[in-house]
Amino acid sequence: MSRRKLKHFAELKTFGNTFETPEEKAKISWQNYFGNKNPIVLELACGRGYYTIALAQKFPDKNFVGVDVKGHRVWAGAKKAFDAKMKNVAFIRHYIDELKSYFEKDEVSEIWITFPDPFPREGKAKKRLTSPKFLEIYKKVLKPDGIIHLKTDNENLFEYSKETIENFCDKKGKCDFKMEEVLYDIHSKDSVPELLQITTYYEGKFLKEGRKINYLRAICVVDKRN
Repeated sequence: MSRRKLKHFAELKTFGNTFETPEEKAKISWQNYFGNKNPIVLELACGRGYYTIALAQKFPDKNFVGVDVKGHRVWAGAKKAFDAKMKNVAFIRHYIDELKSYFEKDEVSEIWITFPDPFPREGKAKKRLTSPKFLEIYKKVLKPDGIIHLKTDNENLFEYSKETIENFCDKKGKCDFKMEEVLYDIHSKDSVPELLQITTYYEGKFLKEGRKINYLRAICVVDKRN
């Protein structure tokens, strides 16, 4: 491991806005950490966290948590938030599979998945962040009517995600998510929705390459009384 990465990993522990083990989260509640009861929004596989930070700047009445296992990437977002003294931003350096170790049932209001690895090979479909494995995790931390947002340039992943979310149902046909909006090639619209005007580093790169960006929004409708 390079000295630069080792330095970044050490610095992460000094920022105070990054959790690296479930045990760290167990010592403090999100309400205590943020100092309010505002809605919690996650960005999964957040990379350098620039989308997390941009959303936090745009919506100061919400709390944002970026999640990524790559420490050198998380460091970039955590440092930017720390230097800017942002009080509504935090990061988790861990696997997305461990969300339940950091969030209680119904604690999360929204989940953003922005340009995730599409894992194009069928044999790795379980690793896609919109696979049934992950949807099962999301529904346990999302509030009733909690939202999943997906932005991607990968058409195959987009269609897979749309179909998987729409058909995430039990044997009786009771589904846990309802598709609210599906937008193809969002930047071709006369007016890009305000919520989608924020662009990530990769999104800007993809647009220059002429790729189309698609978006969907699904609502969690699982019966939380059970």
